[in-house]
Amino acid sequence: MRANAKILITGSRGMIGSALLRRLQTQPYTLLTPSHTTLDLRNQQAVNDYFATTKPDYVFHLAAIVGGIHANNTYPAKFIYDNTQMHSHVIHAAHITGVQKLLFPGSACTYPKFAEQPIPESAFLDGKIETTNIAYGAAKINGIIMCQSYAREHQLNAIIPMPTNAYGIGDNFDPQASHVIPALMKRFHEAAMNNTPEVVLWGTGTPLREFIYVDDLADALIHLMHHYNSPDIINVGTMEEISILDLARTIADVVGYRGNIEVDTTKPDGALRKCLDSTMLFKQGFRPQVKLQEGLMRMYRRHFIDVLQSR
Repeated sequence: MRANAKILITGSRGMIGSALLRRLQTQPYTLLTPSHTTLDLRNQQAVNDYFATTKPDYVFHLAAIVGGIHANNTYPAKFIYDNTQMHSHVIHAAHITGVQKLLFPGSACTYPKFAEQPIPESAFLDGKIETTNIAYGAAKINGIIMCQSYAREHQLNAIIPMPTNAYGIGDNFDPQASHVIPALMKRFHEAAMNNTPEVVLWGTGTPLREFIYVDDLADALIHLMHHYNSPDIINVGTMEEISILDLARTIADVVGYRGNIEVDTTKPDGALRKCLDSTMLFKQGFRPQVKLQEGLMRMYRRHFIDVLQSR
């Protein structure tokens, strides 16, 4: 990205968007960060007018409705409708206004449930995806194909990083919408404060997951915007796995919870393993720097310790 460029960040108030904003604010860019009340991305005319007026050079389209298994099961219509509307309008507006480059992140949940592990980029659309997040995943698949189609037909310079599970400062702790790390952190924090003798996990605790700290993800997106020029998917992960039960134990340790951790095997596990093959990213010259325990400590300190001390 050239100096003094105009950069549009949709979803700049979300976890990833705010991390990206923190990074880019230190550089000589003009940053456009409209809120939902300023620009409804579900309104094509409003999006077209905004692009025509502001004329962004680069676009990071990070706005999305997201959530864990519970939210995906409860609000599938909202997930597929809102997300499809938003990315369709942004991609089309980027095309008609001549945006130099657009970044649209995919999601690891779009890979097949039984893909080979670690998951290569070539696994995309090579099997059925996990049904617990099919609405969100279907919207992401649509956005990926739309970017690739606009690249082929209209030469839109679109790139599609495929991030693994992100966590960190700015995460969503709403128990009805949060992903696994903030959900567990909130539960263990409350259990520690209330001296609760036991915390129960959904599922067997055996599924393996990979996580990337949000600042590392923001740095990866900036690196790719500078150095990657292909509509082919590129994975963004750490290639470091941990079981859900070991993750829970790590979070309990960070929080200082000393009670028992039990599993409820009547609840769903989701995919049994999900690790992205990020070899291509590493060959591009980028590797994440923040280890899981350090990232969890930063996250807990910001969202719980600093809050308690400020009261």
